[in-house]
Amino acid sequence: MTHDRSTALLHTALEAAARGWHVFPLRPGTKRPALHGEKACPRTGPCAAGHLKWEQRATTDPGRIRAAWSRAPFNIGVACGPSGLVVIDLDTSEHKGSAGAPDGATTFAALCERAGHTVPDTYRTRTASGGTHLYFTAPHGVRLANTAGAVGPLVDTRAHGGYVVAAGSTTPTGPYEPLCAAETAALPSWLLTILQPAPRRPVGLLRLPAVDGSRAALAALEAECAVVAAAPEGLRNATLNRSAFKVGRFVAWGEIPRHVVEAAFQAAGEAHGLTVAECRATIRSALDSSLRKARPREAA
Repeated sequence: MTHDRSTALLHTALEAAARGWHVFPLRPGTKRPALHGEKACPRTGPCAAGHLKWEQRATTDPGRIRAAWSRAPFNIGVACGPSGLVVIDLDTSEHKGSAGAPDGATTFAALCERAGHTVPDTYRTRTASGGTHLYFTAPHGVRLANTAGAVGPLVDTRAHGGYVVAAGSTTPTGPYEPLCAAETAALPSWLLTILQPAPRRPVGLLRLPAVDGSRAALAALEAECAVVAAAPEGLRNATLNRSAFKVGRFVAWGEIPRHVVEAAFQAAGEAHGLTVAECRATIRSALDSSLRKARPREAA
């Protein structure tokens, strides 16, 4: 049974590689890479010039794939970046502990409808938890990162730095199964607009209409937008979250409209390289939290 299982997984891995998808082994029955870590790296073979992580060691080489899957019934990981893929992960509300809320598929369908399109017809799989993975071909020359909830609730994406479990793999929760044999469609341009980092623009002094808030609220907003603009790479999203939370109290006190705060932080975040979706999700979450926790004006 183990031999048959290994053979089936080997064939599936080779089929994925034939599509141009870079694969690597996952521990049998799990979603975790089955590759050695840096501390245990033998510095031989692919790692002869230095330790290579799973994304760098993912391959389309049939010889390397046969050698790997001859050792055990490994599940199959597909490295999205090297494969030129963007995978939309539509999760279930029960899996994320949000029973009763719209699932990722419902949210994504509504997003498509608002964009004036139907849900794209592309290669897809059913995940072990009952969700769906939609596979898209990434635009040439565009490097997209992973996102979590930035497109919408229970809608994540996997691109550079991310991987998905391929159909044919099995976990204790269940199998990953292909839902259709369609070709992988190109990532829709409207979805690329949401996911693509905005071009860096010179960030000048923020100009806000004086009629749209109290002097203190506008001063706080301008100061925090400047903080976002000065945030170093790697801390931009966290800084945006912290700054929006701080200004949220002025919204709670009725001293500045929420839409003014959202527009200002959206512009500051995008100008500093964050995506439209990242900014929107972070600002919304930060302001919602701030409004819930804001103390009365006289107690502040």
